[in-house]
Amino acid sequence: MDRKLKKNWVKEYFSIPNLLGYFRLFLLPFYLYLYLNAKNDLDYYAAAFVIFLSFLTDLVDGKIARNYNMITEFGKMLDPVADKITQGVLAISFVFRYSIIKLLLVVFLIKEFILGVLALFMMRRGFRMGGAKIHGKICTVVLDVTFLILLLFPTLPLNIIYYLVAASITAMVTSLLLYLKMYYNVWKTS
Repeated sequence: MDRKLKKNWVKEYFSIPNLLGYFRLFLLPFYLYLYLNAKNDLDYYAAAFVIFLSFLTDLVDGKIARNYNMITEFGKMLDPVADKITQGVLAISFVFRYSIIKLLLVVFLIKEFILGVLALFMMRRGFRMGGAKIHGKICTVVLDVTFLILLLFPTLPLNIIYYLVAASITAMVTSLLLYLKMYYNVWKTS
């Protein structure tokens, strides 16, 4: 392999931000083991710590990529995919404890499927979204905060869990509608 090609390959796939993205995915089986086998609050806190570490590395990888010019095309794809996989794993794990999370999981899967198909369609037409929009970031924060609360307070009253689920679903539906509008406007003008 040509030395320059090898260097570019390593830079594209094994930059520090991308390694942090891989680490986030690597943490998920540990989280699942801890959460699904939790017997007391301390066990739930251990699972929450693993997810907190994942969230922290998510914040750090973007800052490193931007501040040290380590942004890669692969990293632009890896980061949101790792976010969605993490959120999906969290939602699936909570289904075992809270039946209302099934509704949140269904909305999450529908939203991600629709946006994934639309993104692929638009990419084939030459459109690049250029990163998450503010409503997408707000949606991610609402979901992540909901999941952290559920992890840190495993004995929350059911009505509070319903409010958290309602807030998360509202954020997801709002974000989906705004992305649909954006895609429609781009499609209409192209």
